[in-house]
Amino acid sequence: MPFINVKTNVSVPASKAESIKSQLGSAITAIPGKSEGWLMVGIDGDSTLFFKGSDEPAAMAEVSIFGNASSDALSDLTGKITSILTEQLGVPGNRIYVSYMSTGNWGWNGSNF
Repeated sequence: MPFINVKTNVSVPASKAESIKSQLGSAITAIPGKSEGWLMVGIDGDSTLFFKGSDEPAAMAEVSIFGNASSDALSDLTGKITSILTEQLGVPGNRIYVSYMSTGNWGWNGSNF
């Protein structure tokens, strides 16, 4: 039950959003037991976003997961997310943050897992 929310100050046309969504679906498998089958993706382009005082292209990816993942798996996923956003949106890797939240409580379809 992962959720990846991407916020960027770069315009994200529908074709790019679809490509990013698909690539994130493949990337989430860096975390054992996670797959695109349960992945939800949000993409917010053209956001007001400043990094280091500048509005040059930047992005923030927030990854929420049910359960825990190893540091190695998260590091691998960070590299994949960074590559995707750099390739698809032209955001330099040094202007991308990736944060993680793990939880033991996740609701779906009216109840919790």
